[in-house]
Amino acid sequence: MTAAARPHIAVVTGVAGSGKSTLAATLARSLGWDLLEGDDLHPPANIAKMAAGHALTDADRAPWLAAVAAWMSAEFAAGRSAVVTCSALKRSYRDVLRRSLVGHPDAVLTILQLIGSRQQLADRLAARTGHFMPAALLDSQLHTLEPPGPDEPVVPLEIGPPPAEMAAAALAALRAHS
Repeated sequence: MTAAARPHIAVVTGVAGSGKSTLAATLARSLGWDLLEGDDLHPPANIAKMAAGHALTDADRAPWLAAVAAWMSAEFAAGRSAVVTCSALKRSYRDVLRRSLVGHPDAVLTILQLIGSRQQLADRLAARTGHFMPAALLDSQLHTLEPPGPDEPVVPLEIGPPPAEMAAAALAALRAHS
């Protein structure tokens, strides 16, 4: 499957260390879709704040979420399918991303939320190098995280299986939502 009949965006969400980038890159490569690492759209002030060990506020996240949603809307408008990473910790953040569908009635949006235990996430963060997000902010992300409500169309994926199994589950979910 290299292209969807309708433009389709898969948003890979989850807290730091959940494997968003790894899964998103695998999906984009497998599907031949565009890829956006959502962190690339953070304003420099947000990156500096996180790198200094300070959690972002809703006000800090607002321009970043708007930028991610604008990118998604542009992909939809161009008729392209894509994969994007975005922590999207709260329902209100996911709602901002869902608004990218406005004006694109044929577009499809699938939110894949990576879920793991605090210990799994902490172990992954401890092993990660070269990222601005320090492991010390994990608890603030878990505190901010709002599980999807029963009315939210979110596909949960446990982070325990090997990456190939997670990618297969994600691909199956995307095909089911096409």
